[in-house]
Amino acid sequence: MSHEVLYRKYRPQNFREIIGQESVVKTLQGAIKNSAIAHAYLFAGSRGIGKTSIARIFAREIGTSANDIYEIDAASNRGIDDVRALRDAVAVLPFESKFKVYIIDEVHMLTKEAFNALLKTLEEPPKHVVFILATTEVHKLPETIVSRCQVFEFKRPTVEILKDAIVNIAKKEGFVLEPAAGELIALVGDGSFRDTHGILERVIAGVKGKKIIREDVEEATGSPKSEMVRDFVGALVKKDASKAFKVIEEIRKKNFDPKLFLELLLSLVRLTLLEKMSVSSATAIASDEDKKFISDKKAVVDSKLLRTILGAHEYVGVSHIRELPLELLVLDVCGDCVEKKSS
Repeated sequence: MSHEVLYRKYRPQNFREIIGQESVVKTLQGAIKNSAIAHAYLFAGSRGIGKTSIARIFAREIGTSANDIYEIDAASNRGIDDVRALRDAVAVLPFESKFKVYIIDEVHMLTKEAFNALLKTLEEPPKHVVFILATTEVHKLPETIVSRCQVFEFKRPTVEILKDAIVNIAKKEGFVLEPAAGELIALVGDGSFRDTHGILERVIAGVKGKKIIREDVEEATGSPKSEMVRDFVGALVKKDASKAFKVIEEIRKKNFDPKLFLELLLSLVRLTLLEKMSVSSATAIASDEDKKFISDKKAVVDSKLLRTILGAHEYVGVSHIRELPLELLVLDVCGDCVEKKSS
């Protein structure tokens, strides 16, 4: 019996099952209700957030059968000859539906000549055709293409949305996902339902029991250990630059992702501040070890530290030295102490 990956197994089949794209769903449902179907739509947003799934659902909701839905990968069919073939096919009437729906994924990959050929079809489309263009890089599309589509900007799901989704899926698969483990999977998933599902599947494949704890996720994903994060925060609070730089060296040696480390850092310091402010359920997603750390450090952690960490996070992705934002963070927090020791 073939194994079905979680992302496909739990792919939404109707608008009710869509998570995190309420405004998109509401507008599309309104168009269907009012029989105001446009000839071209553009779904823009990051990878794995449901663009193709919603395109398929929309196609079915307007009464298009599977025989009249065509999915085209523009990365593999990007030339002018491919679009000319598409233009010829568009002229043919649907087999058994009112509409033929063409879902063109990664449409930004088309060549300049292919875009010009597609534009002619978008300018004067047959009444029986609906185009749904999907892209992760809308800025690469010619304005002439964008202007002829109804544009929908898809939102990246929050960590909370991703965590809730995989907790439910884990439960359906017969596993109990500890809140701290769910948060880490969601963080590593980096705003993608597809990637988050894949990580959960990898964790499930390697776990021994039916309960998944944070350590299981760390082991399966190669994520920084929570102990490292606590050590780093402790070093910043004590302005111990030497200890903080030792943690950074360990991150370098083990090839951990500095971006993920900073996100874990932000999460821990944020929870500590919320606990300090007596916000109810602030530490509900924290592990027992983190809860103890938060309780011990809440008196000395302040909002300035959180803002400084947030500032370092903004440099991730623009620095050609991966650990540089972390090193600058240590200097910003412990700079005076470093100078005094060196003098």
